[in-house]
Parts: sequence; C-alpha cells; structure tokens
Amino acid sequence: MSDPVYNVLFLCTGNSARSIMGEALMNHVGQGRFRAYSAGSMPKGDIHPLTIATLEKAGVPTEGLRSKTWDEFAAPDAPKMDFVFTVCDNAAGEACPVWPGQPMTAHWGIEDPAAVHGPAFKQETAFEDALLYLRNRIAAFMSLPLASIDRMALTSKLQGIGAMDGATGSGKGAA
Repeated sequence: MSDPVYNVLFLCTGNSARSIMGEALMNHVGQGRFRAYSAGSMPKGDIHPLTIATLEKAGVPTEGLRSKTWDEFAAPDAPKMDFVFTVCDNAAGEACPVWPGQPMTAHWGIEDPAAVHGPAFKQETAFEDALLYLRNRIAAFMSLPLASIDRMALTSKLQGIGAMDGATGSGKGAA
C-alpha cells in the first residue's frame, strides 16, 4: 500500500509572494508526499518579480506558478484539500470559502515582503526571510506523523508551527 499524498493550499490576499513561495517550496521539498497549491482572496494576477527571483536563487522550480483566486479551490471539481494554511494576516481574518473535505487549517502568518520599500537589498532580504520562515514551517510540518496523529493533537501542532520565528501578530487564529 502506498503512502497517501496530502493536498496543501497556501492562502494569502494577493497570491503574489508568500502563498506562491509556500506552494513552490512544498512541491519542491514535499518528497512526493505533498501536492501544494496557492491562491488569494483578491489575487493580483501577477507574481511579484522578487518572488520568482528568490525561489530561483534557492533552487526551487518556478514553472507553472500563477496568481489565482481561492474560488478555484472551493469549486465542486477542485482537488480535495487536506490542509489549508493562511500566510498573511488579512487572509486569516477573511471569511474563507467552505473547502470540500473539511481540511485541517492553521494560520502561519509571515510579514509581507512585497510591502517592504527602500533599497533593493532590503527588499531582497525581506523575500529571503519570508522563504526561510516558510522553509522552517514546512520542514516542521513534514516531520509530523500525519497518518498516526489524532485531529486534536494535529491542530495543536499546526498552530504551534504558525507561532515559529517570523510569526506575525494574529498567528493565533486559523484559516
């Protein structure tokens, strides 16, 4: 019997930076155990150029990435999600669609690197920090015994991951 493949959805408002990074990174390091997606409540329609540059610099493939609405994943024919993680405080506070399959949810808030203004090195550092925080959360998530842990304990673990270094102010809620 083969191990299950878990579907993971990363949500943000604009779907141009953090959620895209989460999707790309999880698909890259997920070892075939995870299939990641991303979406936004009000997608910008374009991926921030520093998102792509940061992922490529880290050796993470970027092919096929696009900014998209979360409505795609609430449709009846959408992939059934096992986990939904909000990575921005705005998305965590919004009324999310009803996700088919009642996935586990948690808020993994990270500061918006696209909101950083100033010299190029400051902007690049913000994107690199966001990727590092996501990488740490994804590594912690992937180390959980998903097939053998009960739902209540898993909820607690997912919320704890959201409170790791780099967590934003409303990191206590769920998606």
